[in-house]
Amino acid sequence: MSCCTLDEEKFRHCCQLFLLQSKQLRDGWRWEVVQGSEEGYLKKTALRSVTVGSNPLQKPEGSSSELKSHISRHAGLEPESVPVTPVDSHNIKGNIDEEDDGVCTVTESSSQVLQYEYHILYSCSYSTPVLYFRAFTLEGRSLSLEEVWRFIHPNFRLRLQSSPLNMISQQEHPLLGQPFFMLHPCRTEEFMRPVLQASEDLNRPVNYVLSWLSVVGPVVGLDIPLKYSTQQDEPD
Repeated sequence: MSCCTLDEEKFRHCCQLFLLQSKQLRDGWRWEVVQGSEEGYLKKTALRSVTVGSNPLQKPEGSSSELKSHISRHAGLEPESVPVTPVDSHNIKGNIDEEDDGVCTVTESSSQVLQYEYHILYSCSYSTPVLYFRAFTLEGRSLSLEEVWRFIHPNFRLRLQSSPLNMISQQEHPLLGQPFFMLHPCRTEEFMRPVLQASEDLNRPVNYVLSWLSVVGPVVGLDIPLKYSTQQDEPD
């Protein structure tokens, strides 16, 4: 099997390794089983402090070299070993700091705390993980799609809105049948291929789910601690 493909069995194995690390780091991830089914998904809930200003669209920042460094750190690779195409540098901001507290700052204005619920599922159609999420105010009100877009950092929003396929949309959760937001997985293979190919060339282990999540998670405020990249050995 190609290093760039992910079947459901491999997805579950990657999730198992990821959960072992999450438990050690007390990062809050868990595996949810759908009642009456053998299917399941990764789940995490988190509080985010967001700030909304009057100028939501700003020019994206971040260079391809910064992106290369960010991806390779989470994949357990040296920065110079991961080639990155120009399109990736617009999709993802690379200079995410290790001590990032999850605050999404747009402009100086009023701030509020939101509760996010993240689910990671396997897509048979794309043979990749897919990130589903929903968000609520502390009073329990669900955010609309328009509100979710407002809370996406401008470094990501402008690029996402310019591509009809590489964007956030509202979909029915395939396992729960409830309305969720999702990041479309159509370009997952495009940005994961150089990471996986580099790890194979260097004969270094890489957890597909961890590397993928370190790239797509920050788009919706889900940053992955760099400590994950220091524990990627297979369990006995």
